[in-house]
Amino acid sequence: MANLNIKRVKSSEIEFKDKLVSIQRVTKVTKGGRTFSFSAVVVVGNENGVVGFGLGKAKEVTSAIAKGIDDAKKNLIKVPVLKGTIPHEQTGKYSGAFVFLKPATPGTGVIAGGAMRAVLESVGVKDVLAKSKGSSNPHSVVKATMNALMQLRDAISIAQVRGISIDKVFNG
Repeated sequence: MANLNIKRVKSSEIEFKDKLVSIQRVTKVTKGGRTFSFSAVVVVGNENGVVGFGLGKAKEVTSAIAKGIDDAKKNLIKVPVLKGTIPHEQTGKYSGAFVFLKPATPGTGVIAGGAMRAVLESVGVKDVLAKSKGSSNPHSVVKATMNALMQLRDAISIAQVRGISIDKVFNG
C-alpha cells in the first residue's frame, strides 16, 4: 500500500532543533597510509509534528554534523501527534532493524532507546512506549523509526480517504 500521508514540508519557514544521533570515525586505508573521516547521523525537528534525518560525511566532526543537518532539512515529513502521543500502534522496518511504537497515557514519558528517542523527541511526542528489535545500528534504527512514523494516520485523514464523517470512523 502506498503511503498516503507523506507530507513533504518546506524547511524555510520553521525553526528546528537538531539532535546528534551518532558519530563514527571511518578509516580508509590507502597506499600512503590511513585516511580518517567522520560520518554523523543527525535528526532535526520542530517538536510539533515535523521531523527529518540526515547523514553527513566530512574530514572534520563539525562539518560532518553541519552537512548532516543540511541533509536532514531536505527530507522532512509531517507526523500526526495527538495529545502528546501517537494515534495508534505501529511497526516499522528498515533493513535488519524493526521498531514497535505504542501510544501511552499522559505522564508516561518517552520510553525508547537512544536512536529512537532522538527521533521521537524531535517529532514532539511526549508519551510513547517503543521497542527496537533486530539490528541496533543507529542508521537503520532511525530509518525504521521514520518508516513507522510515515505510516501513522489520524482519524481526519482516514475519514477523508474513505469519504465518511469522523464519527463513522470510530462507530461505524
